[in-house]
Amino acid sequence: MARKTRFARQLRRSMTDAESRIWYHLRNRRLGGFKFRRQWPLGPYIADFACLEHGLIVELDGSQHADSAYDAIRDRYLQGLGFTVLRFWDNAALNETEAVCASILRWLGDR
Repeated sequence: MARKTRFARQLRRSMTDAESRIWYHLRNRRLGGFKFRRQWPLGPYIADFACLEHGLIVELDGSQHADSAYDAIRDRYLQGLGFTVLRFWDNAALNETEAVCASILRWLGDR
């Protein structure tokens, strides 16, 4: 597990522009007072953002994720752990940040 933790730390230091933009809104309980963790190891995977208390994972995807069979397998695994996975495109995170945050907050508010 130490290897996965080291890799997660490396990902935290090299976030994409989209991840940095959304993290700004999720960190320090800025979004509705909910606690999020970034680049969080879960089994063999690392979630972009996780709200452990409410079982939510937020993933930001670039074009390489279009119709990805790997993502479907990953999502099923995470759902098996009790998580809901919300996916957003990177360009939405960059150009429609408020709408992405509103979607996350709406999901959390429904719990």
